[in-house]
Amino acid sequence: MGAQESTPRPARPVLACGEVRTCLLPTRDAVDEGAAEALLRLRADERVRVSRRPNRCAVSPDVLTGVDCRLPTANGAKVRAIGTVAARAVLTEGRVLQSTAYFAAPADGPDSRRPWGYYLVRPGLLVPVGRLPAPAVAEGFLAGHRPGELDVGSVAESLLARISRAPLLDYDTPLNTPSTVLRWTARPTPADSEPSLRFTVGEEGLRTVALRLPEGTPPAAVAGLCEDLALHDWLLTTVGDKLDGVRLGTDDQAAVRKVLGPLVDHLLHLWMPRARLERVLAGLWDALEEAPGFTRQWDALAQRIRDQLALRALLARREALDARLTTR
Repeated sequence: MGAQESTPRPARPVLACGEVRTCLLPTRDAVDEGAAEALLRLRADERVRVSRRPNRCAVSPDVLTGVDCRLPTANGAKVRAIGTVAARAVLTEGRVLQSTAYFAAPADGPDSRRPWGYYLVRPGLLVPVGRLPAPAVAEGFLAGHRPGELDVGSVAESLLARISRAPLLDYDTPLNTPSTVLRWTARPTPADSEPSLRFTVGEEGLRTVALRLPEGTPPAAVAGLCEDLALHDWLLTTVGDKLDGVRLGTDDQAAVRKVLGPLVDHLLHLWMPRARLERVLAGLWDALEEAPGFTRQWDALAQRIRDQLALRALLARREALDARLTTR
């Protein structure tokens, strides 16, 4: 009989939480595959994962941050957890940069703190001291941390800043765009219930996503779903803001083209929801297509841009023709 473990293994995770930051890569042109790999090579012992179909996407290896702190809770309960938060970066088409920090947590853990080795062999897992009130932690996490509580957003922001400071970037972006924050939680679905997704845009533009998923869904796959959602929400937000900020009826065609041209060159081709999602998660996009109707909104924005550019080109040709007739 083998030697008995001196410490019990934590139970299967009953909660996963994370935060995604999304922004335009601070450089004039989209970077190529080699540059993308250089930007996302966060660890020497693991390669950057690159895929080329249906679009170019590079994903960094995970980097771990050790924490020993309280978790946010909705009811003010003091829940201590110890372990590591995983963080990674994603670069889509060499143009849009995302950083994600996330963790999973089991229903309970040892009643006292264990040596760090116990936690380091469980990457991306925060083990509670005692029992974990998963509903209260999920609600508290979405509401935001208090002083002294875990702040995974700072981990994601630190990674984003680290990549954005890379020397190969020229910081001459083709258009000024906002950064967005999406905070998410995932818990197992109740018995006899279907997976579900609740998406909300709250105060100051914070996006929150509450997921109920089949038990055993890998936290990394959930992070991928939320990155996909954050990317397409960022595209909608960015293009919508740009169109709202330009007077499309103005006679200053150069000013309009200065706004619309970069949208066409750098963003319109990026719309490709659920391109790389796990099959069990891809269906959750259906809820977003029903309400608020992500793709319907995007199609309307894209058509608006194309109509304006076509109209501007027609007016420019007419003005050129009038000028030639006048000079005769």
